[in-house]
Amino acid sequence: MSRSVWKGPFVDPSLITKVEKQKKTTNMKPIKTWSRNSTIIPEFVGVSFLIHNGKKFILITISEDMVGHKLGEFSPTRQFSGHTPADKKAKQVAETTQVNKGLNEKK
Repeated sequence: MSRSVWKGPFVDPSLITKVEKQKKTTNMKPIKTWSRNSTIIPEFVGVSFLIHNGKKFILITISEDMVGHKLGEFSPTRQFSGHTPADKKAKQVAETTQVNKGLNEKK
């Protein structure tokens, strides 16, 4: 369920103050945040964030296409290692059956 329109988008107040402070200075150091549920607003465009994914911080530079999304969408929490190929699984099954046959023959 999405957030009510009359409430407006949620943005952590500390993030807004940090972005405003950074825009006034020439220092373009990334802003470190744990607020993954904050919505990206147009004022964030061009600002770099270090977004925590539960283990480490991932560097994200905000572009115009990201406005309206949440910060957490660009910092995945899980790493997909891929599916095991069918050939690999078939090979494992064949090896285990050979080992089992070898053990039965020795008895």
